[in-house]
Amino acid sequence: MRSALLRRLAAPAVASAAVAALLLTGCSAQGAESSGSGDDASSATPSEDESPGDDAESGQESPEEQAEEVVLDFGDESEQVRELQARLASLGHFLAQPTGYYGDVTLGAVSEYQRAAGIEVSGTVFASTWSALTGATEAPGQEELFPPQQILGYGDNSDQVRELQARLGQLGHFEENPTGYYGDVTTAAVTAFQQAAGIEASGTVFEPTWEALTGQTEAPSQEEMFPPVEIPEVEPAQELDERCLTGRVLCISKTSQTLSWVVDGEVRTTVDVRFGAEETPTREGEFEVYWKSRNHHSTLYDSPMPYAMFFDGGQAVHYSQDFAANGYNGASHGCVNVRDEGAIAQLFDEVQEGDRVVVYW
Repeated sequence: MRSALLRRLAAPAVASAAVAALLLTGCSAQGAESSGSGDDASSATPSEDESPGDDAESGQESPEEQAEEVVLDFGDESEQVRELQARLASLGHFLAQPTGYYGDVTLGAVSEYQRAAGIEVSGTVFASTWSALTGATEAPGQEELFPPQQILGYGDNSDQVRELQARLGQLGHFEENPTGYYGDVTTAAVTAFQQAAGIEASGTVFEPTWEALTGQTEAPSQEEMFPPVEIPEVEPAQELDERCLTGRVLCISKTSQTLSWVVDGEVRTTVDVRFGAEETPTREGEFEVYWKSRNHHSTLYDSPMPYAMFFDGGQAVHYSQDFAANGYNGASHGCVNVRDEGAIAQLFDEVQEGDRVVVYW
């Protein structure tokens, strides 16, 4: 992923603008780092009126262009990385708990901070980035560096989340089918339970919340955790936009709420989709797939976006577990959500970068 974004940061202005937009949009994306190898730095060539030995005789070195010092970078693991994450969190750029490991989430947070601070976006903490960040934040306290360990929180995806949802359902706080994904609906349900139980309403499951919940509920059955979900068959769109009739096109109709994969006018696959909310609408128009990311994770919303095919800034076609579980009761932050995981996985393999995307009413 990082190498893919690196190519975009070094590409022409149009591609660079597209990657930069990933940091700003509703669906978000991770930043990338650029290299500063210093290969362009070279010793000054002696002029005609001085000999190559003049510098040695005077005890002075020829000036060289020095590469900026790298303070922290992808893959580092240290207490200084933990401090970096805590300082980024104080500015709203790091939404997870500090771990001390410089991974994809930290890379994206550093990139977002650099953009906001007017520093060249690289995803790497050079000396100038560290100086700016420490000047804009206070030294984090022990609780900021080592916050209470949570059991479950936003973005988690596991069977334990299913158990959480099923237990909340027993108390009437979670009315949907368990999905295993901890998103907005689960956060609201946890908050409601915490308020009812007299626990600090954070929307995150720390140990006191889990103990209170398991004490008030029974271990859920397999059927409670994995209820059958019926997904209706989708009829192919009857009328395609004329722009979809030539070439390879992801043809997306807001009217029928369908996505059709069309090759030379032939509809190969049709799936149902949902779009962004009123305040974060999915943009209409003709685009092209400029980047694919199979296991993408949004840094802005700290949520998974598997099988993401980006077509306009941070807007992408991707699988949504929330859509699969809750249907049209929710909405995306601007992306085109697909709830049929098997179909989107197959589409991801078939669609190529450069294929067209048409979004229309």
